[in-house]
Amino acid sequence: MKLLEMNHIQKSFDDLSVLKDVSLHVHEGEVVAVIGPSGSGKSTLLRCATFLETIDAGSIFYVGKKAAENDSEGRAKYVSATELKKLRSCFGLVFQNFNLFPHYSVLKNITDAPIGVQKRDKKEAAAAAMALLKKMGLEDKANCYPYQLSGGQQQRVSIVRALAMNPQILFFDEPTSALDPELTIEVLKVIRALAEEKMTMVIVTHEMAFASAVADRVIFMDGGVVVEEGPPGEVFGNPKQERTKQFLEKYAE
Repeated sequence: MKLLEMNHIQKSFDDLSVLKDVSLHVHEGEVVAVIGPSGSGKSTLLRCATFLETIDAGSIFYVGKKAAENDSEGRAKYVSATELKKLRSCFGLVFQNFNLFPHYSVLKNITDAPIGVQKRDKKEAAAAAMALLKKMGLEDKANCYPYQLSGGQQQRVSIVRALAMNPQILFFDEPTSALDPELTIEVLKVIRALAEEKMTMVIVTHEMAFASAVADRVIFMDGGVVVEEGPPGEVFGNPKQERTKQFLEKYAE
């Protein structure tokens, strides 16, 4: 089943065209890694997928339900705010800089949205949060505040916060770029475990070895277009496009 369909997405900021006809389809249980140089449009694509940016043209569907589609003039028109709110529950998003509320404890950071947005029972939400924290080896940090945690622990808490909403698909926007190598390993281990549990994920990453090991499909973007996509063995092992080869050679240096 297709959980996400993005077709012919276009997005400009003023005169700068950042996405120039990008399509992305993600099936249930699939892990898609999006790689490419800085400024290639990877993060913008994720921000469009999660409604943090509005697209100029193209269409977006979650589990077959429309979020946006072109009108008769070829401009993207979104469904109502109520409909969008429902579709938001399909996905979770993990940012590179954690985005935790500094004045909330770890537990409140995690339970705030399930209680406030999904109207879940407080006790049930807290129990679910504690189970997820335990899974991440963080059950002793429930009453701590973000500043008392390492970067790796904060990022694991933000993954728990996204998982607590029971999303069907998880987006990661360079989840390790703010971390040192040791903490990076810690967070990648968590994402790898989620992949083994068949969690559907789209991961924008600079970690090539990780993308190669965990992804079912790799998308290489440059200049606002998809240059190449395919299984990691093909994209990393035998890239068809010259631009992909150049990019991967730079990474190997």
